[in-house]
Amino acid sequence: MQIQNTNLNEIKLIGISVRTSYSNETDLEKGKIPSYIMRFFQEKLFDQIPNRLSPGKTFCVYTEYESNYLGAYTYFIGEEVSSFDNLPDKFSTLTIPAQNYAKITTGPAPMPAVIIDAWQEIWDMEADGFEAPRAYHADFEVYDERASDHNNIVLDIFVGLKSTASVKA
Repeated sequence: MQIQNTNLNEIKLIGISVRTSYSNETDLEKGKIPSYIMRFFQEKLFDQIPNRLSPGKTFCVYTEYESNYLGAYTYFIGEEVSSFDNLPDKFSTLTIPAQNYAKITTGPAPMPAVIIDAWQEIWDMEADGFEAPRAYHADFEVYDERASDHNNIVLDIFVGLKSTASVKA
């Protein structure tokens, strides 16, 4: 994994979401995320999103954290849009806040191991592996053309960090 610090402007997304938790997602019977991912792609919901900026570039966001990654959170899957105009009823919106991020790029690996292994490394390095503490506003994965071969996926994970000004305060 390669890690680089970056600052991003806000990102507007349209997609679908579900409330879940770490304990639910580590239990195959209770996990909600896989069924939402399948729904998004099997029903081709991406083709129904208005105002798409980069068709085929999927964002998977973890947001509205109850505490940290071990608590409840909202999982959102969708695409970046230029505006929220003409929003169909089946979709929700999400704005990823402008903030500092640790951008982590995975090496090529098969799905789902690539994402499971990457998040395990992120959780293991939380104490001192980042430039600043995690913000727990929004963390997200970006799946683009590098994710087309499910046996050799490369993706970027953005982990939100608190600003250095708020860390010193």
